[in-house]
Amino acid sequence: MFTPTSQERAKTFSDVVKHVNDSNFSLDAFTVASGSGILEVGTVMGQATLGSATSAVKASGANTGNATMSAVTVLDGAVSGIYTVRMLTATTFRVEKPNGDVIGDGATGTAFADDIGFTMTAGGTPMVAGDGFDVTVAPGSLKWKPHDPAAVDGSQVAAGVLGEAADATSADVVALGVKWGAIVVLEELTFKSGISAPNRAAAIASLGAPSRMILARGT
Repeated sequence: MFTPTSQERAKTFSDVVKHVNDSNFSLDAFTVASGSGILEVGTVMGQATLGSATSAVKASGANTGNATMSAVTVLDGAVSGIYTVRMLTATTFRVEKPNGDVIGDGATGTAFADDIGFTMTAGGTPMVAGDGFDVTVAPGSLKWKPHDPAAVDGSQVAAGVLGEAADATSADVVALGVKWGAIVVLEELTFKSGISAPNRAAAIASLGAPSRMILARGT
């Protein structure tokens, strides 16, 4: 537990949170990830729901062609699970989410960037329809971090508000957090330094989404 400075003692849970629908469901113990720094009450938080991505030749069998795939990056909107990349022709492919929804089509030699990012490079032996790769996006740690619009591990989504000060500079720390069904004071929320007005507005909207219902209201 972090012991706040005298200046931080001026901001309390009741300064930030004006109403919770049900304390048994609205509040939770947030495991704040090491490296998050010193955080004050009211810090807008995101959760690390995604890990890294790895690719492999399709699990259903070897490819006829020998195209290769670059290292895969996890982008905004990704979910954990296995993405399938399947050739439509020797040079074009289709990408599907783990639930089977089609994300879009791409082509060898051109970067694909939607949920996941990669470039497929044609080899000496052409690929055929049905060839492809499986891309596994690992689950994240589910630890909480200060909301960062530039993150790609899930913490780019504003999903909670810190209810007490915490020092997670060099170790994980457990702190009270608001995750659902609450009214918070907009002026008392702390966003990432330098956040743009559109990203700030998006974070406020994300907190207020039906799955969270953390409504930020001005004083």
